Amino acid sequence: MLQWCQAIDSGPFSSISAGERITFHNLDGFTLCSAAAVLTERVRVLLNVAVLPWHAPAMAAQELASIDVLSNGRLEVAVGVGGRADDYSALGSAFTKRFQRLDDGVAQLRHYWNGGTAADGKSVGPTPIHPGGPPILASAMGPKSLARAAKWADGISGFSLTADAEEMHRANAAAGQAWMDAGRSTKPKLLSGSFFALGPDAPDTLQSFGYRYLEVFSPDLADALSRSLPLHNDEALRNALVAARDAGCDEFILVPADASVEQVTRVSEVVQSL
Repeated sequence: MLQWCQAIDSGPFSSISAGERITFHNLDGFTLCSAAAVLTERVRVLLNVAVLPWHAPAMAAQELASIDVLSNGRLEVAVGVGGRADDYSALGSAFTKRFQRLDDGVAQLRHYWNGGTAADGKSVGPTPIHPGGPPILASAMGPKSLARAAKWADGISGFSLTADAEEMHRANAAAGQAWMDAGRSTKPKLLSGSFFALGPDAPDTLQSFGYRYLEVFSPDLADALSRSLPLHNDEALRNALVAARDAGCDEFILVPADASVEQVTRVSEVVQSL
């Protein structure tokens, strides 16, 4: 963890991120972002994605504000509903009405971060460093989700398994249109991302990781999708970054299929060659 944070903080990166899954082999995203808040000084800390319906809003408000304080105001958080019923089941959390719970949860986060009181009439601390709390992005893709997010989000955190230029362009255009339809005076911040692996055996490493991550949806689907993952060499990664920039992305999140810190070094070399 220390090596990753040091390498990212000193490299050509804008953020360091972690997300949430329950029935998988990952470390907890809130814990990782808390550690990154202390172990970095420059880059933003992005919790991507926090599945807000899993969390009591007052507790999430306190946890996120704490990370914001630890990072001296460098936290951003992307929120969503997740897509895996098994994670909800593992937590004893209802899979129903999750979109409304997301909307309500965001409103409550901002209520607490702006000094609003909890059920006992007292404030939830700490006060975030970032005025009004950290920026909140939405992990939204479909028209209905984008329309909901456009009412409360600061931007969109998307994802493209194949790092496809046209797909990213369409997604960003749809987000921009949703913001216009909602009467927003500012444009959304636009993020995309994809899985990657570089170095020896990278194609096999990427395919194996993709299959394990996507198997929950269907073994056959996971097999097909994992075979289509393209970011396993320098040229493909370079093309994806250029495509994301040209599509209007403000940031492209790279999710490594390999935990070796050498992945950071290899990505740095590709970025510096652009």
